[in-house]
Amino acid sequence: MAARSPLATPFPDLPPLDGVTIRVARAGYKDWGRCDLTFAEFAPGTTVAGVTTQSKCPSPEVEWCRAALTLGQARALVVNAGNANAFTGNRGKVAVEAIAAKVAGHLGCQPSDVFVASTGVIGTALPIPKAEAGLDAAFVASPASWEEATNTIGTTDTFPKAAMTRAVIGGQTVSLVGFIKGSGMIAPDMATMLGFIFTDAAVEPAFLQTMLSAANRATFSCITVDSDTSTSDTVLAFATGKAGNAPLAGFDDAGADAFQAALADLCRQLAHLVVRDGEGATKFIEVRVTGAESDASAHRIGMSIANSPLVKTAIAGEDANWGRVVMAVGKAGEPADRDRLSISFGGVEVARDGLVVEGYDEAPVAAHLKGADIDISVDLGLGSGRATVWTCDLTHGYISINADYRS
Repeated sequence: MAARSPLATPFPDLPPLDGVTIRVARAGYKDWGRCDLTFAEFAPGTTVAGVTTQSKCPSPEVEWCRAALTLGQARALVVNAGNANAFTGNRGKVAVEAIAAKVAGHLGCQPSDVFVASTGVIGTALPIPKAEAGLDAAFVASPASWEEATNTIGTTDTFPKAAMTRAVIGGQTVSLVGFIKGSGMIAPDMATMLGFIFTDAAVEPAFLQTMLSAANRATFSCITVDSDTSTSDTVLAFATGKAGNAPLAGFDDAGADAFQAALADLCRQLAHLVVRDGEGATKFIEVRVTGAESDASAHRIGMSIANSPLVKTAIAGEDANWGRVVMAVGKAGEPADRDRLSISFGGVEVARDGLVVEGYDEAPVAAHLKGADIDISVDLGLGSGRATVWTCDLTHGYISINADYRS
């Protein structure tokens, strides 16, 4: 693991979750002395929902999960690090099928009840003998902690990332726990790196899908590190039903709104952690766009700002170069009027109506940019559309990590 990100947060104290047992093992997908396979077993009756990458070159694991999600049931999850098994043709597909079949035989379930995800280098088929040996080791391993499971799926991550929330459904408190990996190749499109959410609540699969998709739109699809969307991006949510609540089937059910809020909060926490571990990052940046013609337009403008290398390097250099923000707004291809545009850093307005604010005090702006958490606000003055996205700065550390990624 690389040097810990300066934006890292401590691993939280997470409770065990009824209906979920996690084990880890070393399959040896890379020449490293660490576990690289996480195996989660779920109680019968567990429901599942998920969102996956919209890359046109998805991995076989993504295609497998998409097909399995249509059935809405889950008994197991297998995640490996060190080999993405993407762009591997039929060999990669056969490897996924072999993993699902082996787990299904172990649990006495259908292969479609087994979800598979992989992360690592693209272009090398997952070696089936290593996969099967790793699973054999996982089947007999002692239960692992959430932190062990999270560390196991990491690649260039510098710290393990997890979070939890709770909600009350019909007088019954339910827990939601999630862990995630991701540091580079982060510009999710309907998903994120690899993220896994677990709850003891009872939720019908179609409604769980509705809630996860909504949470995703406002969280995972609003972060970027480097504008690159992975072939393997996947978020899966598993609901074991062991809390004993009446199953949630729609927003008219008691506690549904509370569960949706808790799920959205959990996804937001996880999304922020990924940005805080962005490769080479030293600044966490929140970009708020208001006054756009629509929310969708505001989102596209926000992502244009957040993905701009010029904006990101200016923040790395602690330079309030608002001209670069103007550039990013203008190139987004969305409605904008230069003479209505206003820009703020850290709550201090630096440009208004297309001009620098005359006599603005630069001292508080300079002080803000020296901090680790940076706020950029843009108002277009055109309508009521708004969006918030999150990114990090761009430093030489990003180049160093990715120049050496395969070595």
